[in-house]
Amino acid sequence: MKDSQLIYGVRAVLEAINADQPINKIFVQKGLKGELYKELESSVRKSGIGLSYVPIEKLNRLTRNNNHQGVVAQISPVEFQQFETLVEQVLAKEELPLFLLLDGVSDVRNFGAIIRTAECSGVHGIIVPKNGAAPITDDTVKTSAGAAFNVPIAKVDHLKDAIFYLQSSGIVITGATEKAENDIYQVDFKQPTAIIMGSEEKGISPSTLSSIDHQAKLPLMGKIGSLNVSVACGVFLYEVVRQRTT
Repeated sequence: MKDSQLIYGVRAVLEAINADQPINKIFVQKGLKGELYKELESSVRKSGIGLSYVPIEKLNRLTRNNNHQGVVAQISPVEFQQFETLVEQVLAKEELPLFLLLDGVSDVRNFGAIIRTAECSGVHGIIVPKNGAAPITDDTVKTSAGAAFNVPIAKVDHLKDAIFYLQSSGIVITGATEKAENDIYQVDFKQPTAIIMGSEEKGISPSTLSSIDHQAKLPLMGKIGSLNVSVACGVFLYEVVRQRTT
């Protein structure tokens, strides 16, 4: 991470939280005590920002030994959208909605590649959980070829709540999973749609899978059991494009 992406010092980070800056994550030195640090922890919990307790050596590396006071915040180069507002704005358009949800995608370069494909395939918004998702860093933006500035991205406390909200808004949710009986070509994407992709390691969480409308898999002809998540996401999104343009 570059210094331009960082805020350090407990009061500076508190001010950034109170000003609703797009913070990816906050790193706090292990073992710190005092009223100001308690205030910081309380503000972080209320904001839903990811928090990690780390040794001082990590903070020294991040800040090149500047006076970080045991607290460093990583700032996103991209402003996040408010989820409900994003959905309402998309539904107000005279277009078939297409949303993308990411469950556990934690690699910043995979995230950037997914954003790039999402922009090219007409995705109206990407939805990620506040915890456990890849942050948007310089590497993410670079891998997205700048698409991260063009596709609205919203963070939510719980992905299942976002799914229920989308379903109540008439959006049909399809999950990409090798556990599905039907393949992608048996799903009707000519309707308001949201596609959910899981991580390469674990896929979509079981509790999330149980709450969606459809499951679909990609037919695999070789010996490898799965595709890279960004590649699989591209296949799903362009099947939506194919169906909607033919």
